[in-house]
Amino acid sequence: MAMDASPQRDSSVLAQINVTPLVDVMLVLLVIFMVTAPIIQQGVQINLPQAKAGAITGSEELLVVTIAKTGKIYLNDNPMSLGELGQKLRAIRKLQADKEVYLRADQDVKYGIVMKTIAEIKQAGIERLGMVSRPFSEES
Repeated sequence: MAMDASPQRDSSVLAQINVTPLVDVMLVLLVIFMVTAPIIQQGVQINLPQAKAGAITGSEELLVVTIAKTGKIYLNDNPMSLGELGQKLRAIRKLQADKEVYLRADQDVKYGIVMKTIAEIKQAGIERLGMVSRPFSEES
C-alpha cells in the first residue's frame, strides 16, 4: 500500500455555493415573464354594467361568452358566430352536463343581441348561466 506523504489536510469542510449560474437563470426568467405578462393580459375590451353582487368563486376552467360593443361574440376570447357558439356549447355539454357559462356583455350592446345569445346558450342545453358585471361604486 502506498502512503500519502503530503501534509495532512485540515478536516473542516469548505462549502461555498457558486451563485453565478443561479443569477443568470433568474435574470432570464425575469426577462421572459416581463415580455409575456402583457401578452397574457390581452382580451376583449368591454364596458361592463355595474351591479351589487358578490364575486364568483370557482375551481375549474370557466366558460365565458363575451359580447363586445360591436356585437361580436367570443367564447373565452375566441371570436365566433352565434351558430358556432351553439355548436361549441353543445359539444362541451356532452362532455360535462353541469357546465356553467358566464355572459359578459358591454353595457352599450343592443338588448336583442344579448337575448339572442342567451337563447342560443339555453338551446345548447346549458342550464346554469351567470351574468358578469362590475362591482357597484358610488361615484358612477
